[in-house]
Amino acid sequence: MRGLIQRVQFADVKVDGKTVGEIGEGLLLLLGVEKDDDQAKADKLLDKVLKYRVFSDQDGKMNLGLKETGGGLLVVSQFTLVADTRKGLRPGFSSGASPDHGEKMYNYFVGCAQTLHHDVATGRFGADMKVSLLNDGPVTFNLEV
Repeated sequence: MRGLIQRVQFADVKVDGKTVGEIGEGLLLLLGVEKDDDQAKADKLLDKVLKYRVFSDQDGKMNLGLKETGGGLLVVSQFTLVADTRKGLRPGFSSGASPDHGEKMYNYFVGCAQTLHHDVATGRFGADMKVSLLNDGPVTFNLEV
C-alpha cells in the first residue's frame, strides 16, 4: 500500500463538476493499493498518515502530526501510484490490486480513518476525479508500508 501525502491549505475533489470531498488545512492523501495489501498494511499506513510529523510546532520545526493539529484528511484513490516505473517509458501495473480488492481496501482504509479522525473527506473510488489543492510548503512525502 502506498500513499502520497501533501500538506495543504485546502483541497477538494470533484466528480462530474460536483464537489464530493473537501478539506481546509490538513493532508491530501493519494492512496494506491497493491494486490497483496491487507487490513494490517492499511492499519499501518493509516497510523503513519495520522502521526507523520509534517506540521510546524511553535518553533517552526516539523514536529506535529495530523492527529495533533486536528486538520482535515482528504483520501483519494490513485491506482497509478503502484506503477512500476523503473524501466522503459510505459508504466507497469502488475503489482496493482484488482478493482474489487482495491475498492475493498480503500473502503476499509477510509472507514478506519473516519473512526480515528474527526475530519475525513474522500473522492470516489474508480471515478474520473479532478483534484484541486494548495500545497503548503510545498511539503510532499511518499509513504510505503
